[in-house]
Amino acid sequence: MTTGEYATYIVIIVAGWLATDIWRWLGVVAGNRLDEHSETLKWVRAVATSLVMAVTGKLIIYPAGSLADSPLWLRLAAAGLGFAAFLLSGQKVFVGVVVPIAILALGLFLP
Repeated sequence: MTTGEYATYIVIIVAGWLATDIWRWLGVVAGNRLDEHSETLKWVRAVATSLVMAVTGKLIIYPAGSLADSPLWLRLAAAGLGFAAFLLSGQKVFVGVVVPIAILALGLFLP
């Protein structure tokens, strides 16, 4: 490859870095000055959590890909039992991820 062919990749790397890393560093600098118990930060946390849950709910009710082949009752059971396992395990994320995946896998592969 010649230098001209690398130019496209260099532009993509630099543009990608500018679009993401600068904002990350600014977030770190600004984040050090925030009071983690402030009402504003509680609101930001609540909005972020609600957005994640909205996407999760959408994926459960209107799945795409191979998840769409599973019945709704199985997806709801996996989510509910996974959440229960998460709470019973002392809120260990690993348990909250592995349990619903195992339930989905068992539900799809067992007749």
